Amino acid sequence: MKALHDLTATEIVQAVDEGKTTCEAVVRNCLDHIAAREDAIGAWNFLEPALALEQARIIDRSGRKGALRGVPVGVKDIIDTADMPTEYGTPIHREHRPRIDAACVALTRRAGGIIMGKTVTAEFANRYPGKTRHPMDPTRTPGGSSSGSAAAVGDHMVPLAIGTQTTASNIRPASFCGCVGYRPTWGDIRCHGVMEVAGSLDTLGLIARSVADVALYRDVLVGTKPEPITPHRGGPLRVGFCRTAIWDQCEPHVQVSLEQCARVLAQAGALVSDVTLPDEFTRLEDAQRWISSFEFARNRAWEIDHHWEQISEFLRTHRLRDGMSCSFERYRDARTFAETCRGMMDTFIQDYDVLLTSPVSGEAPVGLNSTGNTSFCAMWTTLHVPAVTLPFFTGPNGLPVGAQFIARRNEDRRLFQAAQWVTEAWERR
Repeated sequence: MKALHDLTATEIVQAVDEGKTTCEAVVRNCLDHIAAREDAIGAWNFLEPALALEQARIIDRSGRKGALRGVPVGVKDIIDTADMPTEYGTPIHREHRPRIDAACVALTRRAGGIIMGKTVTAEFANRYPGKTRHPMDPTRTPGGSSSGSAAAVGDHMVPLAIGTQTTASNIRPASFCGCVGYRPTWGDIRCHGVMEVAGSLDTLGLIARSVADVALYRDVLVGTKPEPITPHRGGPLRVGFCRTAIWDQCEPHVQVSLEQCARVLAQAGALVSDVTLPDEFTRLEDAQRWISSFEFARNRAWEIDHHWEQISEFLRTHRLRDGMSCSFERYRDARTFAETCRGMMDTFIQDYDVLLTSPVSGEAPVGLNSTGNTSFCAMWTTLHVPAVTLPFFTGPNGLPVGAQFIARRNEDRRLFQAAQWVTEAWERR
């Protein structure tokens, strides 16, 4: 029988509802595992065992049902929590105590989820890394900026975690840490109480160990009655194999793995074909750079004016330098171009249920001073399309690499159905 900390969220809810365990027992088992592993990984910025256990006891005593009943959840430390500090990855806001929960936190609690603690984020959810190390190799980055969330799920400290994504901050660390990562259609999940990086691009991100768990959590956060995800039905799954213009930046083992995945899906009955994106899309990464840096620099005006020396040199000389130098006209042009490409994408993707592409260039790189290459997610983030990464591959050093699937805007549930079909096909290979 699995240890309680190894159960998925869906399995925990079922076990609690059937009386096979309690919320308190689940939390205690997770806390024991965290105690054994946290010194090596550093996934948590705030963790108070007594607070987590009290939440669990309250749910046990109440007998209240909920879609996330008894599920421990890690929350990225740019997301407000009324009973825990929210420090945004910077000493400027050390011990900051929000007055209320962010919308996603309140909805998680309403569904019976237990806020385990605050997971480490890169500084201001940007590029300068926090303390977290890769759960399978402490010499490597776990990715970022949702580093603690991905490491905590990847190491089975919690079955669910919330991250965010403005460029690659959720999909990339999920891929590195061997998790299922999901970025929703832009605007679907409310970000009230979440520190804004660049509102034109920001979304929450969900990290789990199964497609079913991601789908369940999304239902909770959008207010839909949770329904089990069934694999894609209604004719062959139409998959566009999209190498993109930066295919040559993929390490050879990633190229081989993705090509193998395309063959496996075709053998399982999918209609798989190579696709080439419109030439204009090669400029999307540059547009993302100017949109995000312009908005980020203005969102951080108070910190720039009052605490400049407490901002990392890396952030000052990269993202903030870009943002402060960007004119409004350049920013507006980038936004207009991005919106034009979104319309083109809506038309282009009509012939496919999902696109298959890479979320990363390879395994998590050695070193803790960078969170890795963002290019493989930047375009999709800018297009506002939903994305999911599935932990299918292993690189030459035995570390995880994901396969990323993209769907049309506003078709997130169909993306989950496709991802479930793909997962079952991959497991049968």
